[in-house]
Amino acid sequence: MSDTVSFFRAWMSNPLRVASIVPSGQALAEGITREIGFDQAPVIELGPGTGVFTRQLMENGVPEDRLVLIEYGANFATLLRNRFPKSTVLQADAAAALSQQFKVGKAGAVVSGLPILSMPTRQAFAILDGAFRNLRPGGAFYQFTYSLRCPVSRYVLDQLDLKAQRISWVLANVPPAQIYRFTKRRPRSAEQV
Repeated sequence: MSDTVSFFRAWMSNPLRVASIVPSGQALAEGITREIGFDQAPVIELGPGTGVFTRQLMENGVPEDRLVLIEYGANFATLLRNRFPKSTVLQADAAAALSQQFKVGKAGAVVSGLPILSMPTRQAFAILDGAFRNLRPGGAFYQFTYSLRCPVSRYVLDQLDLKAQRISWVLANVPPAQIYRFTKRRPRSAEQV
């Protein structure tokens, strides 16, 4: 109950930065982390809020000390430090934090709880560009959206040479959500050109 109150207060203070009035549900946490386990560690999580996805990542086998949690909100960052003391918690803007390399090394996955769809194109570009600079080859960026369309614009996908794949609908979440996986497009071989 206290997580819901915390989330609602954060939403009231900045509805464009916190896209929902309640934390993500367990069904969404399971869906967005389904492909992520020990082999993808380290994992970067953007906008973890109260840690619903973080807990699920750990249940999937990602060691707590191999998680980098980037949270803008001071109250959420403090809560995350208390709940996940072995993880790296950075209270920062995601684009700024992703402009650096992390001590844990290149990640196998980035999980985003950020409202990418409502961000200006420049900000979404900076976040995805920084995320892919921190991903090892073959790594993936996971994003959910409440919208019926892809949360990343065609322009950003083309500029960063990314492909988007909707991997799941989560009807059991409030509100229902879609989950997308973003990866680098495979380079074309000389025969394909």
